[in-house]
Amino acid sequence: MLKSNTFSRKTKAGRIKKEVREIYLRDDIYCGAAACKTCDTSTSRAPLDVASPLLILDTNVLLHQIDLLENSAIDNAVLLSVVLDEVKNKNMAVYNRIRALSTNPLRKFYVFSNQFHKDTFVKRMDGETPNDYNDRAIRVATRWYQTHLGTAATVLLITNDRDNKRTAGEEGISADTIQSYVKSLGQPELLDLLVQPASESEDTVMVEVEDLRPSKRQVVYQEHKPMSEITLGLHRGIYHQGKLRVNRYNPFQAYVGSESIGDEIIIYGRQNMNRAFDGDIVAVELLPQDQWHEEKNLSIADEEDEEEDDVHLAPSSADDAPRTTNLVSDSATDMNSTPSRPSGRVVGIIKRNWHSYCGSLEPMSMPAGTGSFTSALFVSKDHRIPKIRIQTRQLENLLDKRIIVAVDSWDRQSRYPSGHYVRVIGEIGDRDTESEVVLIENDINSRPFSSQVLACLPPLPWSVSSEDVANSIRQDLRSLRVFSVDPPGCKDIDDALHCTALPNGNYEVGVHIADVTNFVHPGTPLDGEASQRGTSVYLVERRIDMLPKPLTEDICSLRADVERLAFSVIWEMTPDAEIISTRFTKSVIKSCAALSYVEAQARMDDSRLMDPLTTDLRNLNALAKIMRQRRIDRGALTLASAEVKFQIDTETHDPLDIGMYQIREANQMVEEFMLAANVSVAKQIRDCFPSCSLLRRHPTPTREMLEPLLCTAAAIGLDLDVSSSKALADSLDHAVRDDPYFNKLIRILATRCMTQAVYFCSGDLSPPEYHHYGLAAPLYTHFTSPIRRYADVIVHRLLAASLGIDKLPPVFQDRSQLTSIADNLNYRHRNAQMASRASVELHTLIYFRKRPTDTEARIVKIRSNGFIVFVPKYGIEGPVYLTGRGEKGSGEWHVDEQQQKIVKMDNSNSNSLSYSVLQSVRIHMEVVEPQPNRPKLQLTLIS
Repeated sequence: MLKSNTFSRKTKAGRIKKEVREIYLRDDIYCGAAACKTCDTSTSRAPLDVASPLLILDTNVLLHQIDLLENSAIDNAVLLSVVLDEVKNKNMAVYNRIRALSTNPLRKFYVFSNQFHKDTFVKRMDGETPNDYNDRAIRVATRWYQTHLGTAATVLLITNDRDNKRTAGEEGISADTIQSYVKSLGQPELLDLLVQPASESEDTVMVEVEDLRPSKRQVVYQEHKPMSEITLGLHRGIYHQGKLRVNRYNPFQAYVGSESIGDEIIIYGRQNMNRAFDGDIVAVELLPQDQWHEEKNLSIADEEDEEEDDVHLAPSSADDAPRTTNLVSDSATDMNSTPSRPSGRVVGIIKRNWHSYCGSLEPMSMPAGTGSFTSALFVSKDHRIPKIRIQTRQLENLLDKRIIVAVDSWDRQSRYPSGHYVRVIGEIGDRDTESEVVLIENDINSRPFSSQVLACLPPLPWSVSSEDVANSIRQDLRSLRVFSVDPPGCKDIDDALHCTALPNGNYEVGVHIADVTNFVHPGTPLDGEASQRGTSVYLVERRIDMLPKPLTEDICSLRADVERLAFSVIWEMTPDAEIISTRFTKSVIKSCAALSYVEAQARMDDSRLMDPLTTDLRNLNALAKIMRQRRIDRGALTLASAEVKFQIDTETHDPLDIGMYQIREANQMVEEFMLAANVSVAKQIRDCFPSCSLLRRHPTPTREMLEPLLCTAAAIGLDLDVSSSKALADSLDHAVRDDPYFNKLIRILATRCMTQAVYFCSGDLSPPEYHHYGLAAPLYTHFTSPIRRYADVIVHRLLAASLGIDKLPPVFQDRSQLTSIADNLNYRHRNAQMASRASVELHTLIYFRKRPTDTEARIVKIRSNGFIVFVPKYGIEGPVYLTGRGEKGSGEWHVDEQQQKIVKMDNSNSNSLSYSVLQSVRIHMEVVEPQPNRPKLQLTLIS
């Protein structure tokens, strides 16, 4: 049976366009009930149990109560297709969680295609709003279930929409609110998971919560402007739109990048943030210029001052501070200050970025009586997040736990946002618990791979078949002396090399990359999972794979002495490392050795070794040195970072030792050929697919971004030319002093001024914007790590299509989808980096908890009440206080901005003591806990 339905949609130009869709209606769609005697159940699983009420969930229940629905106590639910479509349009993250529920064999959530069933199809009426249409479609489907199942089952519509519930009752449909239904289950702990409407949750608990902190004044926020007024204000230039970024080390200071004024607008204090969270898209109004604040030197934050938002008024770059430091305002008088920058206040929220947060409850005494709701304040581990008020019946069980809390609302009369408890992670301080917190905070998916994903893998044991070797598209390179060089203990080996001397005096050099796309096919569950995960994540004690271990450690890993499938880039090079020719081929290889960096370096350094493998290593290293110098001559930067390496106990997984990661020539050799392969592949795919290639760019830093580096350099008499990457590279090369660590410190400071490199679709930008600043390369991509990065999987598909090996998958015809993939890859890559850093911080705390240490440190930033130091031996950075909270001594500390030093003036106003940037000092390091459940590594100056 054919029916038509009329829908309205908004075009990109903003016009409303009517669409008429023809729908084929069926009468054989299974209802999902196990005991149904009408439907044909021979080929369908029966998830719904008619012994329990069948729940028909409306859109708002799915959108707002997803944390509750994921609890196993809520089951036996029908998900109508009309509801799922609306959820998908409004919140893709919630939609994905609901789809996961519907495909979980352990849960009873059944998707019913009500829009395609002849008895539940509803035609849109003229003048009917989308909301009214959806409500009517839900009621029609619920009534059909009641009639269809009769007395065999109880069918209950769950809705919090008062009009919908009232209309359902008038139509003879059983309906209930989610709150009432949960109470009927007799499980009080489920009530903690409920999202309360703002009107029900704000006023009833305000007095209780404010009483928790009777000395703090109540903050009343300004009302947010309606969307219509915001739109008009943006159009007229009265308001400015952008993403709010809260300073990671000063939660009372935020930035909104505004294209309309071409500068960052600084937001000071929670009042001016006006209930905006980090990541929210906001509308900002500029304050009068006489209210703009001067750029004063920051002080290092006192942990106990975090709620005093009326005094936290010092601007800085959001990424200016080290990872272990909180920064707040300068209460002292500075000797120099710089011009003020635009300041503003948030007048409206355009798009919220609320999600779940990890942390613990603020310690409090247990109230009298048990079993009743108690108000408590949740403190996130992320200092950028304000405290969140929750109500719980489980206070006694939650006080010593790390828990997850979601935000529900933030009323303008409330100092804190309101939220609800989601689940317990584990005991505070437990290493496994704190590691899971790292993953949750950075949105890392560490769940086991589903059965559908694992079903995509070839059976084990797997080996190269005769068909693989005979395939005309694949070259047999098993006779080549191929080898890999990786970190010690590496199991997911995705790259290998070979170097063969040619009769003409040149070299054939090959980079061989695991042929992951031979096993990961577009559109499969395996491909979908890899696309969502985006990258493998490397924590101190474990690795979270993008692909299942049978692929990463066996089938695709280029292990020694086994045949493997590869995608190869092969050059002919002169002894001067000039590329004569380049070719790409799918191949079969057999690695003769899987070396660690240390082993490869030892071979190259041992003059007694003259075997073919060692000779190949030396030839590659000689070529790599020339290639590296040529890159530097073109303007590539040689930067540095404070990479930390832990020695981990294999049984307890606790750190046994900590130190800076050592880079050897062997590391640089491998890196050079991987860079060259990526550049060659980037040119090939861009030439063949100019509008849909996935490339990687590194934007040129602005003068403002480089200002902290320039100020430090000027203070120590160093002249840095930042007019181009070549000029900066040359300046860094000449930044040499007697101090052997001086140059590395300068390079670390330079690294921190750079933007992140990002993936992008070539059709989204013009060729000049493709440039990679750090590598001084006009074209660059990622090809060499498809086991660990989904970007490389995409590039492998592009390269194969460019060679006529495979057809280009349909996704490459959809620019918006490609852009969305690139955005997700950037998001996942950034999160993986942040998770790795957080894991290092966690294990640093564990290591020093029982190991107080005295060591040497270097001052890298001056602040008004101390300075920030870098500890070379351990790769750690943190604050050193020169004054305690409210401390007054025999003199005052002053910051000399120009000389980058902090000076203590005695009573005669002459210098008595000073500390300068890059100066060496002795410090004491130990773990302390100034606030409950917030341990930190404290660095103290040794006189």
